Amino acid sequence: MKVNRRKLLLGAGAGLGAAVMASDRRAQAHDGAAHSPPTRTSKVHTPDGWTLPYRLRDGVKEFHLVAEAIEHEFAPGSVAKCWGYNGTTPGPTIEAVEGDRVRILVTNRLGEPTSVHWHGLKLPSGMDGVGGLTQPHIPPGETFVYEFTLRQHGTHMYHPHSDEMTQMAMGMMGLFIIHPRDGEPEPIDRDYALLLHNWALHPGTFRPDPSIMQDFDIWTLNSKAFPATAPLVARTGERVRIRIGNLSMWNHPMHLHGVQFQVTGGDGGRWPKSQWRSEVTEIVGVGQMRDFEFVAVPGDWAFHCHMAHHTMGPMGHGIPNPIGADQSEVEARIRGFVPGFMAMGEHGMSEHQAHVDAGHMPGPKNTLAMMAGKGPFGNMEMGGMFTIIKVRDDIKPGDFEDPGWYRHPEGTVAYKVSSDPDFGQPIRRGKVSRSDSTPLLRPQRGHHNHH
Repeated sequence: MKVNRRKLLLGAGAGLGAAVMASDRRAQAHDGAAHSPPTRTSKVHTPDGWTLPYRLRDGVKEFHLVAEAIEHEFAPGSVAKCWGYNGTTPGPTIEAVEGDRVRILVTNRLGEPTSVHWHGLKLPSGMDGVGGLTQPHIPPGETFVYEFTLRQHGTHMYHPHSDEMTQMAMGMMGLFIIHPRDGEPEPIDRDYALLLHNWALHPGTFRPDPSIMQDFDIWTLNSKAFPATAPLVARTGERVRIRIGNLSMWNHPMHLHGVQFQVTGGDGGRWPKSQWRSEVTEIVGVGQMRDFEFVAVPGDWAFHCHMAHHTMGPMGHGIPNPIGADQSEVEARIRGFVPGFMAMGEHGMSEHQAHVDAGHMPGPKNTLAMMAGKGPFGNMEMGGMFTIIKVRDDIKPGDFEDPGWYRHPEGTVAYKVSSDPDFGQPIRRGKVSRSDSTPLLRPQRGHHNHH
């Protein structure tokens, strides 16, 4: 039997059109339904973020995401025109339980089409959210419905699959966490969720640049850069889980001080306990998820990406290394046409924060300092993808407030024993320079090389 190709295509188009119209009718029916009060329960704490409430309609948990332009502050002194969901980047965390039936309405308030891909979820192909492949793109001003049953548990994400490069670079992403129906193999006392991202907000500008592939200048945890990142708080002895998703353009070796954590889950969700492994640094690759678990010990513990440039603010990439050179004259000349320019220091970058904090180097408008943050012992000289785990003996369950700086027991802080640079008799090898501004090797007077 021969099939008329034109009739086949027309039939497919008609079927697709009918499906879209049915989806529209369902969306209108939901809009016209009596509004039940939203449910605001959450088991996961998203620092600097929030969990999206849902409405229960005929046994289905209904969430509503709105893709829209927003104004976002990365840290005091840097505000940008970004894109996100429901007024924030990242978008609100979606939480549900394995076995739940969920319905997610997505309204597009952008100027271009979009879609939502449910990253890592098992669902029907037509709900996977790839614009043009598994569904029509969501045009500006329209609302589409996604509906499926959750058949897994673990840490997952959502993000556009329509003009993906631009929309993700502008901040459109969020976490999708599915709790196990039968509980955890190890009870969790504190459950945190973080999304890693990078931004190209060029000095003096106010909108992220989606064309950048490598030279990003803001690295964030839940779209905040240190020192604006919220601390992760716990009580001594509590079991803490940190769920991490990476939708940036780089892989991040995430390093936690003070404990050896167990890696208990990944892209495919929760791992069997026999596969858990002990680490202090774990690479979270692009598009991956990882779950870290540990028992909290008292103190203030750094938690950060171990790529050094990812724990700094905007800096001048590709500028020659001037350590050991007096740059004061050339620095003054450059400031004539680049106001606020500050050269890397003669002895290193450490002096940068001191100058910025003192107001000597304000830098370009709407641009974060390269180094920032003050601790109880002075400048921390950090930025970007950095935060602090704060563990205390007296933190109450459900309390996520910053408890201030840790009071170290007497005799447990490193201390000074001498101010003499020639102190002691350390064993050393190789050539040593008294000062970095002095060359290691100097030609002797009267000596010439002969060829």
